[in-house]
Amino acid sequence: MGLIFGSFLNVCIYRMPRELSVVSPGSACPVCEAPIAAYDNIPVLSWIILRGKCRRCKAPISPRYAAVELLTAALFLLSYLYAPAMANALPQQLNFPVSPNQYLIALELCVLSFLLIGLIFTDAETKLLPDLLTKPGIALGLIFSLFVPLDGPAQRILPMLANWRVISFFNSMAGAILGSAFIMGVALLYEAVRGTEGMGRGDVKLMALIGAFLGVKLTLVVLVMGSVIGSLFGMSLILWVWLKRLARRRKRHPAEAGSVSRSRAWQSATLIYRNFEIPFGVFLGTAALFSAFWGTALVHWYAGMYR
Repeated sequence: MGLIFGSFLNVCIYRMPRELSVVSPGSACPVCEAPIAAYDNIPVLSWIILRGKCRRCKAPISPRYAAVELLTAALFLLSYLYAPAMANALPQQLNFPVSPNQYLIALELCVLSFLLIGLIFTDAETKLLPDLLTKPGIALGLIFSLFVPLDGPAQRILPMLANWRVISFFNSMAGAILGSAFIMGVALLYEAVRGTEGMGRGDVKLMALIGAFLGVKLTLVVLVMGSVIGSLFGMSLILWVWLKRLARRRKRHPAEAGSVSRSRAWQSATLIYRNFEIPFGVFLGTAALFSAFWGTALVHWYAGMYR
């Protein structure tokens, strides 16, 4: 099932940013537009048999197609394997009347993985986060909270609530509001200071989706982890460009003083942020996938350091 849904995700990643239907027409080569036969549309296997090329025109097929299918399959399998342990670890303070259904937990993790993989790869390729994935994802996160209990502040802030479904739904809403409000606040602050948009509104909706599925605690983990990963990526990118510019400058101006070469190469490298858009959704989505499976264990480990 993961391979099948991964194959469909590839269609979504290509067509949604271009505002094309994901239902029809059938899959075709984007170069020669030849329809792809069913025997050439088998997840992963067809890409290997065709050696990453179109059967008709021999145009290269991106390895992203096989990577998305394999990653979706791996996360679907992981969702199924982790579900029993997660069902046993859900907080008891929600007064859940019976043991949580591990298959519902597995389904929720599969849905979240499907949405996040689609958004991560779409953002990486096009710098866009399609509403066709984010908006239904927010609704699905809220709906799942009515069937899979979600921990959060509702049971402490609103002690009069007795129904665990209502508590879980409020926790899901709190996570969605926290995630989206934080990103929106950062975006508005950046615009006020710099006078230009520094973060797209798609990131706001992405964090609302993540918050609805994961709740307040893990949403905070995602915000911290995503920011750290994104910052490391940005600094590494500047350093890489600086080293390239420095090597080029030394080659062109061998008599130039080392300090002057380094300074001018650094000035050139820092200009990268004026024209290069960093897809922050990639880092938020990656952090959310990690948090969905191991975030709670990470929080417990971190909290244990202060006991």
